[in-house]
Amino acid sequence: MDFEFDEKQKLMQRTLDDLLKRVCPQEYSMECDEKGEAPMEAYKEMAKDGWIGVSTPEEFGGMGGNEIDMSIVLETAGHHYLDLGTMIFRNICYGCDAILTSGTPEQKKKFVTSTVKGETYFAFSLTEPDAGSDAASIITRADREQDVFKITGTKNYTSGMPIATDVLVAVRTNKNAKKHEGITNFIIPADREGIEWKKLRLMGHRAMGTCEVHYNGVEASETEILGDLDDGWNGLMKYITTERLCLSAARTGAAASALKMAIKHAQERHQFGRPIGKFQAVSHMITEMHTLVDTARLQVYRFAWLASQGHAGRLEAATLKLYAAEAYKKVADLGVQVLGGYGYSAEFPMERHYRDARLATIGAGSSEIQRNIIAKELGL
Repeated sequence: MDFEFDEKQKLMQRTLDDLLKRVCPQEYSMECDEKGEAPMEAYKEMAKDGWIGVSTPEEFGGMGGNEIDMSIVLETAGHHYLDLGTMIFRNICYGCDAILTSGTPEQKKKFVTSTVKGETYFAFSLTEPDAGSDAASIITRADREQDVFKITGTKNYTSGMPIATDVLVAVRTNKNAKKHEGITNFIIPADREGIEWKKLRLMGHRAMGTCEVHYNGVEASETEILGDLDDGWNGLMKYITTERLCLSAARTGAAASALKMAIKHAQERHQFGRPIGKFQAVSHMITEMHTLVDTARLQVYRFAWLASQGHAGRLEAATLKLYAAEAYKKVADLGVQVLGGYGYSAEFPMERHYRDARLATIGAGSSEIQRNIIAKELGL
């Protein structure tokens, strides 16, 4: 077993790290968080250098990399600013991977290259007021009227909407089918007539945020279906597997950033005549943070390797998502404790880690749901 990145991947990591030090410094990320604005400038710089297409085939303007390369990009971005990482993930996952997986040649030509260039931005509209963990219970519907569908319903926690050019929305097209059947995915312009949205106030992830979206008889054509009519659930399961890798990589990078911050503080902060890191109570918290980050990183790249070999399944995806989410949450909590009052102050980034990490065990499949999946896959 070889745990080393190859020379190309090491160069990729160093190059991206150097870029983000310039275009996404700490002051910039804190400003985005305070203003509730997406890190568009940093994202565009990454797109200009081709990073959004890291795992996209070269024929669509990408780098032609695999899931390991993608994880390197997301971990590095998450280390500098998690909301930048989640912005990248959404477009890699839904603007590129989902369309390459299920799209028609025309959809691939239309969306993938423009997403890689940073010209197209995706939002993902799945969750509803009464369909969260039980996502297959969606009731937002698309009724066929001659040659068009009319989408009606409400989605909440649709992330990416404030900057989106297009939305991947899951709707019910056959109300008589079984719960996991009769679902269809559409890609429609975010500014199409009949779409109304408002940004929700959140504890964390304030730059990207999330939205409540109302679809008021929004028209969609058959050419805007992603995948097959009434077979959208199978597509969603594939996209969500990629989502869990992307988010876990970005959050592991963020957790590593919090660890680095805690180590620096423990070395520089003096009390009772010596650095606080010399006190066992503090050093043990930091060693626990290190262990959590190190194990999460191993989980990320194990899963990325499995995915690159075509062997990543529901069990592995749920295990990764569960561990990486819980690890980031615990690391952020310990980081605040190590920094004390500084960790609780919004003048320092650790406070943002604490807020952002709390979503990790809730969004994109809660920790409880991941445990249910794991138990089922183990035959329990």
